[in-house]
Amino acid sequence: MQNLRLESNFVDSLPADPIKENYRREVTGACYSIALPKKTKNPTLLAYSPEVANLLDFQNEFCNSKSFLEIFSGNKISDGGQPYAMCYGGHQFGNWAGQLGDGRAINLGELKNSSGESWALQLKGSGETPYSRGADGLAVLRSSIREFLCSEAMFHLGVPTTRALSLVSTGEEVLRDMFYDGNARLEPGAVVCRVAPNFIRFGNFEIVAERGDKDLLKRLINYTIEHHFGSIWESFAKRTEHQADLYSAWFHDVCEKTAILVCDWMRYGFVHGVMNTDNMSISGLTIDFGPYGWLDGYDPMWTPNTTDAQGKRYCYGRQPDIALWNLVQLANALYTVFPNEEALQSGLELYRNTYSKKWYAELGKKIGLTKVEKDDKTLFEGMLSVLQATETDWTLFFRLLAKIKLSEKTPAFSEACKTLEPAFYGSVKGNENYKSLLEDWLQRYHERISREMTNQREREQLMNSVNPKFILRNYVTQIAIDEASEGNYSTLNELLDILKTPFSENIDPDQKFTLQRPEWAKNKPGCSMLSCSS
Repeated sequence: MQNLRLESNFVDSLPADPIKENYRREVTGACYSIALPKKTKNPTLLAYSPEVANLLDFQNEFCNSKSFLEIFSGNKISDGGQPYAMCYGGHQFGNWAGQLGDGRAINLGELKNSSGESWALQLKGSGETPYSRGADGLAVLRSSIREFLCSEAMFHLGVPTTRALSLVSTGEEVLRDMFYDGNARLEPGAVVCRVAPNFIRFGNFEIVAERGDKDLLKRLINYTIEHHFGSIWESFAKRTEHQADLYSAWFHDVCEKTAILVCDWMRYGFVHGVMNTDNMSISGLTIDFGPYGWLDGYDPMWTPNTTDAQGKRYCYGRQPDIALWNLVQLANALYTVFPNEEALQSGLELYRNTYSKKWYAELGKKIGLTKVEKDDKTLFEGMLSVLQATETDWTLFFRLLAKIKLSEKTPAFSEACKTLEPAFYGSVKGNENYKSLLEDWLQRYHERISREMTNQREREQLMNSVNPKFILRNYVTQIAIDEASEGNYSTLNELLDILKTPFSENIDPDQKFTLQRPEWAKNKPGCSMLSCSS
């Protein structure tokens, strides 16, 4: 049987909370607190990701063993591991919230694989920590399924993300009030093992800076660069006179990675739902899958998070600006130890430029352009106006647009609508405004595509390579959740297999998971109405 041995680089390199007891408290002068997972009475392995297991050099025999179940349910501590919870703060919905920390996540340690890569392992839903505040540190099955599946779906779409190794049912029930409206009920509990190069957030730096601990802030920055931005560290760290260049290069890289991440969210119609600074990864990864959602009908103001229903701070269309706002808060935290303000300002400008350039490039690919020209911005804006003129499915629109033949002449309105019909959430018959917008756009699109010198087959192949046929829509996940709540995990495992090839035309032959949102899911909790409750 495979022997799992972990390392404790974060623990060994940074100061610990000296108090060992597990009770709620303010933790100062430390980056983490020791915290042990809560033992579960009757754990059951519901699913695991073979790809993540392979990444960690885990054999199938080990993944199906009692030892694996004991470790990733939290009942057993691996050799070399020192479980801990991180201390961090954050801005929540635009306001400084003070100390937050890992309230329901416990880090097991780091595993170095045969390729020399270091992967941090973390259990989410594994019990109380000093940062749990008024909560129990546990997670329920519905939110755990959502995190487990979406982590892997994002990866296979090519979006930077934390991964998910395993989903374990605890065999115990957890009391949750899903919408904080006084209707609490018992739900099955679960634990997800998350995997990433690190789980360091903007908030890790913010809390240290807010407390004025410059020495600790420098230690945390240096640790982060050395262990997780290796090429930058190698370039500058050995020349102490170039610390200014080291810090500047690091912040620029953080800004660039964040721009790339958010652009990926936008092009696939993903809405994170709660972009607080404590939910922003320093390595530009998607982290903390809470009240997220995927666009069905294109609506820039849509948010899946019921807590954000009034202000819509974290709606789809505001995500790029919120990411920049969060980077400004990170820059404010770093300012006291940075060599100069210009390094921070230029990093923020890099974010703006990187996002803008990538966003237009990706929109170009989505409609079959091999390069973007200066005047294409108006073409993109016109397309978005068409999508808003009648409720149109973001994902289906681009797959269907690829089928419209543009070889000789602009297609007629009726012909185009017949092809695009599966993307419409209502009839466009008699909608003269839509007819005018679509006809005008199709003519401009046809003229622009004609200059690309690509044939229909090449255009369709290019578009299908960047526009997924399958995304993990909330209603699809909810079907798996509803079945799993009754002890049926077949859809859960079916989805885990389908999400591996989201661009394939041959997946989902029965079209169970690749059609537009059904009417029953429009206002169903878990489909379009979600909260942070888990």
